Amino acid sequence: MTDSAFQDAYPEALSHCYGCGSNNDHGLQLKSYWDGDETIARYNPRPEHTAIPNFVYGGLLASIIDCHGTGSASAAATKEYGVEGEPALRFVTANLNVDFLAPTPMGVELEARGTIRELKEKKVIVDIVVSADGKPCAKGSVIAVRMPDSMMPND
Repeated sequence: MTDSAFQDAYPEALSHCYGCGSNNDHGLQLKSYWDGDETIARYNPRPEHTAIPNFVYGGLLASIIDCHGTGSASAAATKEYGVEGEPALRFVTANLNVDFLAPTPMGVELEARGTIRELKEKKVIVDIVVSADGKPCAKGSVIAVRMPDSMMPND
């Protein structure tokens, strides 16, 4: 596993996402990394992520899949198509698909593993499985597309 998180390569002006933005003090601040040919992220649910006592809210799992997917897309596209010394290519979600496989217990670190299914310069498809204690609890796919210029912040 590499030391630097994909999200750490995002430009400062584009680091406000609730799921993975380092500039969002109230967000998840998810961090994703390469682990061989796969990508990995880990997250410990907080008490406010409860659906019913002792179980994680499904929206948290969807957020993890979403942000790990776009982070994985950014890293894969930057590795393949990026320019040395330039900021990471930034991707956004065009489609998010989530299947819930089993109840997800609270008090357990969640692990998201991603596999790049398709890699193009402006579109990446990532398949992700989220597990708790080694047991898959959700799986999903993210179709991520290059962030359009219209989403760039006005300075």
